Amino acid sequence: MESLALNTEVRLAVAQCFRTLTTSTDTKDIITTLQTLHSYLDEGPEGRTTSVQRAEFRRSHFTRTLQFLVSNIQADWLRSLTAAQRTELWDGLFLKGPPEQALLVLMEGIGELRASTNLDRLVSITEKFLQSGRLAELLWSYCLETGPSDSPQLRETLLGRIVALPDLAANRLHPKNKPLFLPQQYHPLLATAMLTALERTCQALKDGTDCSLTFVAQTLGKVCIQGHSGLVLAVMAPRLSACTRSDMVWQRVCWKLLENVPQQWMESVLTGLVQAVSGPEALGRIIGNLVLTNKKAQFVITHKLLLLQYKYETQVLRIVLGYLAADRERRPLLIQVLRSVSQAWANPSAVKHTPLEQQLYVSKALLLSVSLLRDSELQELRSELLQCLLGGMQSHLDSSVVRIRRMGMVVGECLSSRMDINNTKLKFEYDQDEESQELLSLMTPIAGGEPEAESANGVDSPQETGETTPSTHNVSSQNKSNTEPDSDLDSDDELTPYDMSGDQEIMEAPPPRYLRDCLETLISSEDAVHVELSLRAAEGLVRKNVFATREISVQLTKVLLHMEDKYSINSFLSLRQATMVALTVTDSIPVTQYLTTEFYSLNYSLRQRLDILEVLALAAQELSKPINEKRNPSMGIDASTDLTLYPGDNPVHWRQVVEKRIQSKTKRLRKGATQPPAEATPNRYAPVAGHFFFPLLSNYDKPQVTFDLLGGDHLVLGRLIHTLGLFMHLAINAPIAAQMGCALLDFVWAVRYHVDQMVRRGVLFAVCSVFLSMPSQNLLVDLSDQLFETRKWLADVAEGDPDADCRNLAVQSLVLLDKSLKKQLQDQQALSMEP
Repeated sequence: MESLALNTEVRLAVAQCFRTLTTSTDTKDIITTLQTLHSYLDEGPEGRTTSVQRAEFRRSHFTRTLQFLVSNIQADWLRSLTAAQRTELWDGLFLKGPPEQALLVLMEGIGELRASTNLDRLVSITEKFLQSGRLAELLWSYCLETGPSDSPQLRETLLGRIVALPDLAANRLHPKNKPLFLPQQYHPLLATAMLTALERTCQALKDGTDCSLTFVAQTLGKVCIQGHSGLVLAVMAPRLSACTRSDMVWQRVCWKLLENVPQQWMESVLTGLVQAVSGPEALGRIIGNLVLTNKKAQFVITHKLLLLQYKYETQVLRIVLGYLAADRERRPLLIQVLRSVSQAWANPSAVKHTPLEQQLYVSKALLLSVSLLRDSELQELRSELLQCLLGGMQSHLDSSVVRIRRMGMVVGECLSSRMDINNTKLKFEYDQDEESQELLSLMTPIAGGEPEAESANGVDSPQETGETTPSTHNVSSQNKSNTEPDSDLDSDDELTPYDMSGDQEIMEAPPPRYLRDCLETLISSEDAVHVELSLRAAEGLVRKNVFATREISVQLTKVLLHMEDKYSINSFLSLRQATMVALTVTDSIPVTQYLTTEFYSLNYSLRQRLDILEVLALAAQELSKPINEKRNPSMGIDASTDLTLYPGDNPVHWRQVVEKRIQSKTKRLRKGATQPPAEATPNRYAPVAGHFFFPLLSNYDKPQVTFDLLGGDHLVLGRLIHTLGLFMHLAINAPIAAQMGCALLDFVWAVRYHVDQMVRRGVLFAVCSVFLSMPSQNLLVDLSDQLFETRKWLADVAEGDPDADCRNLAVQSLVLLDKSLKKQLQDQQALSMEP
């Protein structure tokens, strides 16, 4: 009865305050009434209100009071107060009492009011609310569970207002938003408030007071799932790492915090945390053995971060795998991860169908896992790792992509070195780059405490390990001899030696002057000097003596194609290739007939078939130069070539070429004088384009004894398609271009879904070349039945192909196709409108 009487008394007193504020015009009555409302929120000794009355007011009447103030924000009695009185008596009511109720009323008021001074007042109070630490008070009140038991709906609403405050403010206040409400300022402030609540929780636990971290965990999870984990955990992770280093209570609080994160938000918290912590030790102190007790956490740590996502830096892999390896109870999960990663790395289907970036990511995870194994664990897993090594090496080395092959070589070397099978270690020859050096460095564990410093490449260069260059040694010796007073050397020996590093060895025999002499020497001579002189002189003689070249062009081409580097001649391959290109350019039809016929002949190695394609491609590029362009006959291939031979090796350059062609076909309206269009000039390639192109389309589906183009020889197939696409690209404006385009589309259509990404890139490049080079009217007339299916296929590739370059080429092909069709339709419409 006494409690009911007190409740009634508080309710009547609050109602009387509302009536006074509504009806009174006396400023003194207004001030007294506001002071009365303040007395229900004072924390000091009992005055005009008792503690029971204060508790009842906070529970039942505080929200109603704030809502009344907001609804009367335009009342005359508020304007009668001075600025200081409004700040103390009106604004102050929002900064006292239960913070969760005040925040909800403020956000509700900001959402309802129009742009005015009243809205500015509520925004200013909200700023003070955040700056005065009321967010920390709000979180702490839920840790103590001192507030009234709220409904799940109310808690969800409060969580939404706390986390989405920047979004709500931006939607309402744009473009006059406050800096404090921006995510870059608000979320670090929220992170600081959560840290304050956790710090108070630790102190309360040490004093014997029970606390709950459920609401703080829900706040952390919700702010992370909305995409703000980076801003929040960048503040929280360093502090949690430092506090848990020597305080077990802090560790238990962090573990309990992560345990209470709802399952649907656990992934966002963990992925943000592994990117924010400094090392595996810090992660272990913060989350403990959560990976053992929480199935969602185990899935994220042991599977999703390693096999399903590959956007993270290498440091994240080090942290995740180091965390699993750091504790005896977690090490079985490291073994489980190693098995999964090794199976993924060795899977032939994954090598063919997953993006190269993901394969690199899995390779890093595999090497890091192996480097963390103990010797006893390595012995148990030896057979599985050996199976992974053999199968994975085969899959990677069979790939036509250079980076994938190099990746397989590096991983194979590292695994064999770690397993040390029969004291044998694999060793491959490959060009080291930053990628391979990083992979090699992963086998070396990083020593030292937090923060973990990672070396640039993991291997010290020989120059830094004590080896001195000859020039340094000579200088030091010379300085020493000059400074020794008792030296018995003659004065001539103190002179600086003449630099002879650039001198060349003088050949005793003169170079050949006739092309037939070169041919005879290359066929029959066993003298290394004469063979080298003939090989070096051959290209220049071919280009200078056209008539002599045409007499023996096919014979010399045959000799060069079968020639081997028996004498280790410097630049042998480039000299041989340059001469074959010169022969093809000088006597195009006979030489191309020979080369294209030999491409499908028996008993040729894959290297020789690739040589044939390279020579044909380089010769076609040289022939496609305008005839009126001045060329120096003595210049080699490098000077006469401006296109990368195979776009699959350098897709970026070919995207630039395609983009340049798109720009040239785009019409622009501009003011002022425009540049005249480029003059069409004849070239030597157009008349012979068919001799380069059509013979290579024959016999491709007939497997030979040593050559199966549609079988396992993916590399040759990819290079062939690239070469045909290049021939098509160079045949622009040629009379035979339309016929070539139809034939090329028919050829590549059968292999458009090939498993090898190199082949798919070649197909897309060939399609780009067709759309670039075929006249737009021929596209509609000759390819009308295929255009719809081609466009649908390109759209599927642009959306779903695992290779980024294939997707980009598909998009460019769609753009070219649409532009060509649009141009043709416009031309037809213009013709139909002519009288």
